[in-house]
Amino acid sequence: MSNPTLLKVSGVNKTFGAVTAASDINVSVLKGECIGLIGTNGAGKTTFVNLVTGYLKPDTGVILYEGNDITSLPSREITRLGICRSFQIPQLYNTLTALENIEVSYGIVSLSAHKESLFTKTESMIPGYGKNIRQLAEESLERFGLTAYRDKLTRVLPGGVRKLLDIAMAMAVKPKILMLDEPTSGVSTEEKFDIMQMVMKAIRKDGTTVLFVEHDMEIVSQHAERVLAFYDGEIIADDVPEVALNDAKVLKYIVGDKHSSSVPTGKQHA
Repeated sequence: MSNPTLLKVSGVNKTFGAVTAASDINVSVLKGECIGLIGTNGAGKTTFVNLVTGYLKPDTGVILYEGNDITSLPSREITRLGICRSFQIPQLYNTLTALENIEVSYGIVSLSAHKESLFTKTESMIPGYGKNIRQLAEESLERFGLTAYRDKLTRVLPGGVRKLLDIAMAMAVKPKILMLDEPTSGVSTEEKFDIMQMVMKAIRKDGTTVLFVEHDMEIVSQHAERVLAFYDGEIIADDVPEVALNDAKVLKYIVGDKHSSSVPTGKQHA
């Protein structure tokens, strides 16, 4: 029995003046999938993420989540329903420590649940979690390999650590769908493969459905079960990595024909 459809995007269009950012986008996402979004800059990847998460509203089309229409909902309501995201530029509180940043995220969850104070009630139990804010924050630091940075201000943290912290904060809501906008951008070549491995290990253990924007085809091949390729606001390929990354249009517009012989054809590790 196949997994149920968690997200369905039908006939979605979005323009900015003369620029078409999304053209007749149709995508179904199954529960538990891990999907890589690829394309050159301006191809429509981030626009797609913004549309699904409510930061942009489509001109036409419908977005269904668990069968319910979320097309016109504000982003904060979509987050509460279980669709969360990280950002290309991490959205952190730079004057707080790594621990305090995650505590704020769980504090917001607590506030939403029973109107408790965000900062003075770290001992408060969060309904549905069975633990208090401090316990959950400490566990999150460990889960994402951030314990060594616990008491450091986020403004002094390395780029890769800031990325991990941003994603850890997004996971506080226990999302059913997590959308990652270029999780390895701004991270050194030496770090990015380990960062992505850590991210996937941390978020996939709960069966979270993941859609991630990525420019490195090796990372896409290693971690994506399916690839959506964007070009000029359209989806030009939707298939497993070994097929999508060798599609004629993908090779021409995204990967480049001269690199076709080096396009990965399958996962090398989990």
